Formats: sequence, C-alpha cells, structure tokens
Amino acid sequence: MTRSVDLRATRRTVLIAGAANVIVAILKLAAGLVAGSSAMLAEAAHSLADTLNQGLLLASLRLAERPGDRQHPFGYGQERYFWSLLSAFGIFVAGAGFSVFEGVLALRGGRETGSTLLAYVVLAVSCVAEGTSLTRALRQSRAQARSRQEALLAHVRDSPDTTVKTALFEDSAAVIGLALAAAGLVLRQLTGSEVWDGSASIAIGALLIVVALRLGADSRQLLIGRAAGDSQEQLIRAEIESMPGVDSLVELLTMHLGPDHLIVGARVDFSDDISADDAEALADRIDTRLAERLPVVPHVFIDPTQRTSITFTPGDRGI
Repeated sequence: MTRSVDLRATRRTVLIAGAANVIVAILKLAAGLVAGSSAMLAEAAHSLADTLNQGLLLASLRLAERPGDRQHPFGYGQERYFWSLLSAFGIFVAGAGFSVFEGVLALRGGRETGSTLLAYVVLAVSCVAEGTSLTRALRQSRAQARSRQEALLAHVRDSPDTTVKTALFEDSAAVIGLALAAAGLVLRQLTGSEVWDGSASIAIGALLIVVALRLGADSRQLLIGRAAGDSQEQLIRAEIESMPGVDSLVELLTMHLGPDHLIVGARVDFSDDISADDAEALADRIDTRLAERLPVVPHVFIDPTQRTSITFTPGDRGI
C-alpha cells in the first residue's frame, strides 16, 4: 500500500512540475521576444526542456508499472533509470545549448531591445509557479527521507528514485535560473550593456549542464546496478545477524533493480545444530523480516555456508 501511494505521489509531483513548466514556458517566450532579452529566451528554452522532460518521466512511470514477466522477472523498474538518463543528457543539454547560443548572440550585439515590464511580471509569475512545484518536490523528498530514516540531504544524494530527484533538481535549477535572468535584466537596464543579459543566458546554460551531468551520473550508476545505500545495508546486516540461529553474516551483496526493488544476496553461517528444514524456515523468516523493515521490495537469496567459505560471487547460488 505504501509503495503504491509513493508512486501516486511521484506522479502528482511530476504533473505539478509539468503544468508549471508549460505555463511559464509560454510566458517567458512572449516576454523574451517583447523585451529582446536573451536571458528570458534562455529561460523559455529551460522551461520547454523541463516540460518535455516531465513527459518522459511520466512515460517512464507508466512503463515501470508493468508487472514482471518471463523475460523481466523483477519487473521494469530500471525503465525509470533509462528515461532519466535520456532526459538528462538529451533535453537538459539541448536546453543548455540554446541558452549558451543565445548568450553568445547577445554578447556579439545587434539584438533589438524593448520594454522589460512584461519580463518582470513574467518572472514574478514564474517564481510563484516554480516555487509551488519545488515545494511539492521537497515535501515528497522529506516524506521519503523520513520513511527511510535518513537525513534529507543524504536521501537526495543516495535515493534510487531518480524521478523525484529529477523533479527536485529541475525545480531548484528553475528558481536559480529565474534569479539569474532577473539579475541580467536589471543590470542591462542600469548599465545599458547587453553583456549582462548575454552573461545571464550563458550562466543559465551552464546551470543546466551541471544539472544534466549530476542527474546523468546518478541514473547511469543505478542503470548498471548500484548497491543499496549504507543505511539500508546496515539495516539488512543487523536484521540478518539478529536472527536466532544465525552465527554470522559472511558476505552481503545488494543491487537496485529500480526505485522500488532491491536484490539482497547473503551468505549466512547458520548454527551447527540447525537442520535443513530449520534452515529453510529461518531463511523464510529473514525474507519476511526484510520485507517488513525495508522501504523497497526485497528479493532475498540466502546461501547457507560454513565459516570456512571464502568467496561469494554473482555466479553463486542465489544471484
């Protein structure tokens, strides 16, 4: 139930961010054309890129909901990582390229300027819209951090939910971009120089590149099989070692299969007096306990062993 609620909350977060981006993209484009501002046009490209990105994220959520089948027994959770990687390097970099291009044109001069009143109004409206979306993304991130018993910053850094992380980074970059665009407009008015407007546009492009690289790196790590975070691995280790009948946890391997699924492979030294039937029952209890304690769906594979065992590789039984 909790995981289905999280998925609905994630979808609402993406929809709110997408609606805000559609509105402000149109307004920024109109204001940029009227004011002749490269920074505003860069912000329009930024919002358009974010809008297209929300569409990709919604598509990834729909694909990730498909149940597991013979070819994909653990489901399609990694679809979200693929689409997050695609959106990071495709849309964000495309938006950044347009922003830098507009900035270079402004620095070269020749752009006809106009009234900036509409631009300031649009910046104010955009700040409200983007702030609302950012608040929503922060609220969900805090809720996820509480459910995982993590600090907010640690959760944002290590979270396997790239969809919420992308929305949070997007909205944060959008608010910073608005501040850069406003600074460029004000300084252009005060100095009469196009350098400030062009510099603001280039700065917005650089901001998008930084966000793209960060999100792309996170998605790539998860797509190729990143382990669970330290706090979750400590919880798994503590739960297994606390089970009556377990002498020690020889080795533990974990790997994310999506924001909501985690493989847990453990080589466990059971007590010598445990029979084969007792060992099977103990493995079932470990599976049940981890399912209760972890905020994701664990796929648990227990390999009973002796203390003298020395290695545990993905080719062994259970992985």
